[in-house]
Amino acid sequence: MMTDEQHQTRLSTAGWFALCVLIGLLAIGIWYGVASWRALGDVEISAFGWIALIAGSLITVAVGTGLMALVFYSSRHDMDR
Repeated sequence: MMTDEQHQTRLSTAGWFALCVLIGLLAIGIWYGVASWRALGDVEISAFGWIALIAGSLITVAVGTGLMALVFYSSRHDMDR
């Protein structure tokens, strides 16, 4: 039986590079979002706008989660042929 220490793997150089690139892209995306939001100035969002923004975000996350669940389900049940 393998212990937890034997299951630990370390990232290769390519893995670290990919991780750094993804963190950089995330930082650029956050910077762009904040800069765009501030560039709007004094634009007000109504209550309906906030509700639509929140609902759209939640629906997007739910659809993404559902699709990923289906990918893992089909992979585990050998339906990917």
